[in-house]
Amino acid sequence: MPAHKPSPRMTLLTASGVCALIVLDTNIVAVTLPSIARDLGAGFADIEWVVSAYMLAFAALLLPAGSLADRFGRKKTLLAGLTLFILASVGCGAAPNILFLDIARAIKGIGAALLLTSALATIGHVFHDEVERAKAWAFWGACMGVAMTAAPTVGGLIAELVGWRWIFYLNLPVGLVLLALVMRNIEESRNEQSARLDPWGSLFFSASLLSLIWGLIEANRIGWDSPLTFARLLGGGLLLALFLLAERLQRRPMVDLQLFKYPRFIGALLGMFAYACCAQVMMTLLPFYLQNGLGFSAIASGLGMLPFAITMLLLPRMGPRLSRHLSPAAMMALGLTLVSVGNLLCAWATSIGGYPVFALAMAVTGAGAGLLNGDTQKNIMACVPRERTGMASGMSTTMRFSAIMLAVGVYGALLASHTLDALDLNLRNTAPDWLDQAQYIASRVVAGDMNAALQGVNAGAREVVQPLAQQAFVTGFGSVLWVAGYVGLFAAALVGTLMRKPIPVMQLKVA
Repeated sequence: MPAHKPSPRMTLLTASGVCALIVLDTNIVAVTLPSIARDLGAGFADIEWVVSAYMLAFAALLLPAGSLADRFGRKKTLLAGLTLFILASVGCGAAPNILFLDIARAIKGIGAALLLTSALATIGHVFHDEVERAKAWAFWGACMGVAMTAAPTVGGLIAELVGWRWIFYLNLPVGLVLLALVMRNIEESRNEQSARLDPWGSLFFSASLLSLIWGLIEANRIGWDSPLTFARLLGGGLLLALFLLAERLQRRPMVDLQLFKYPRFIGALLGMFAYACCAQVMMTLLPFYLQNGLGFSAIASGLGMLPFAITMLLLPRMGPRLSRHLSPAAMMALGLTLVSVGNLLCAWATSIGGYPVFALAMAVTGAGAGLLNGDTQKNIMACVPRERTGMASGMSTTMRFSAIMLAVGVYGALLASHTLDALDLNLRNTAPDWLDQAQYIASRVVAGDMNAALQGVNAGAREVVQPLAQQAFVTGFGSVLWVAGYVGLFAAALVGTLMRKPIPVMQLKVA
């Protein structure tokens, strides 16, 4: 009896389902972070690590995971990643404290890295005709959009009805179904000429990201002028330089540095970076404003994210039509400009107050993100030969999740420091007796735990301090949005310029 040969459509559906699980899981956590902070007694820096521990392991291992998928087989890597992801999800749900949760999240990030690179490489391997590949990436982008659309509402519903732990337990039945689909619908593929693993490159890159994010997050606790903060940030830069040196010495490295000779490839990578740090990260940050700034519940903030999510889901359908009239460079610039304008409008809406204007601004950001979601991946994958799709998917997704992780660190630092500065000023003018508690209050308010923030404030003063703390948070959050908007505008101009130049793909080394 001949062996079952999976159809390309079922392979695409299964691989896209795996990626959608990762996107759903990544974004479903955002609306429950304030609930986690209240339940586990965590401050804002602790909550940042819930996101960053996952993103750090994810981003740091994407490059070696791409090499593993190329060398040992994408199906084997998918099965190993799914198993690890499911087990770590159960560990997250059972976490007794914030440290255990962070460790389980990091292990889950390892599983996610194995999953995503092998799934993307499988799609790139199966669909090598240009037209069919474009349709495949469009379908993949639509699946990501559906997952992002559903995540905030599903997360809010679960947190309100059965508790935040069940957002992790949900991965058990979903993961088991995907395991069965991978076994049936994914055919083993690999790159027989793949390079050996690069332990030194992997070590330097992982250590660099850890040092940078450690410096950014802990600076809120120990101060930006602390020698330890400076040492961590400097160490991250030096380790990144060592990573680049290690890759130059490899005959066939994880990262093919010769690609950086081509402006279009650099532009595509920068486009992915800007998209992630100006649009995707907002799926994590905006629920904080809805809950802490506007007083929404977890389920209300999930529903409140729908304007962002729906436009992100609908706009990819316009992409093929626009691409007939616009070059890839113009499409990327347009998407980044929409994201930037949306963030600037959100910043303006925080100064006005209320939800309706903020909802319209979020819809603009989501529209830009929808245009970019499929195009960013497609433009990077188009720059490499088919034989190195694992390497390309590793680079692409590393850029995406490194950007989210670093943006969480940078924006978190801005949010914490600007909220503290605003609270200091508010208390100095109105309630100076509570100035010595400003740092603790700011940390708890930003994390979403107003009750804990005010536990040291007597009942008579709470009516004064609470609105001051909330207003300080709104001020700090507005500053984050202004920065994200201006960074995106700069990136739109730069990416649009770099991507105009063609890349001679056939000149790339493939052996």
